[in-house]
Amino acid sequence: MSDYSIIQKDFYRESGKWLSRIEIWKKCINPNLHFVYILRMAQKHHKIRLLNIFWRIVLRHYQIKYGFQIYPETQIGEGFYLGHWGSLVINPDTIIGKNCNIAQGVTIGQQNRGKNEGSPVIGDEVWIGTNAVIVGAVTIGNNVLIVPNSYVNFDVPPNSVVLGNPAKIIPAENATKGYINRKV
Repeated sequence: MSDYSIIQKDFYRESGKWLSRIEIWKKCINPNLHFVYILRMAQKHHKIRLLNIFWRIVLRHYQIKYGFQIYPETQIGEGFYLGHWGSLVINPDTIIGKNCNIAQGVTIGQQNRGKNEGSPVIGDEVWIGTNAVIVGAVTIGNNVLIVPNSYVNFDVPPNSVVLGNPAKIIPAENATKGYINRKV
């Protein structure tokens, strides 16, 4: 799969249309899409020294400008969607699946000690609401909705809704129905 195809799939989640390169570039007026485009370019060019340096500098500029702290090392599946811009932190060792939505104020972080030492692994079709916190070497299953302001430091099975602090799991077969649109 080409890097352009991944960018197309990310942008499809926003517009519901397959876009040409020029149409993608025009959509970059939206800060969320602009940042995702730059992030994908930094990921694409990580092995080519000069391009890697260039795209990391550009990415750093937009991390500061838009408030997104997402690094090229973060493994993110296609169809990545940032709902709003500003104040978002994702640890570089985090793994995120396909068709995931992340809102503003979210922290997905590493835990440095204890039984959950490490970084999260997030499955496909996960919706993470505003100001949610996910920390530690936890696994979030597929089709999981994490309600705004939830604190998650434990594994979450597939097909679940997670809410509260301390968080509770509610089994739900269609947990993300109506939340994850335009899947790729």
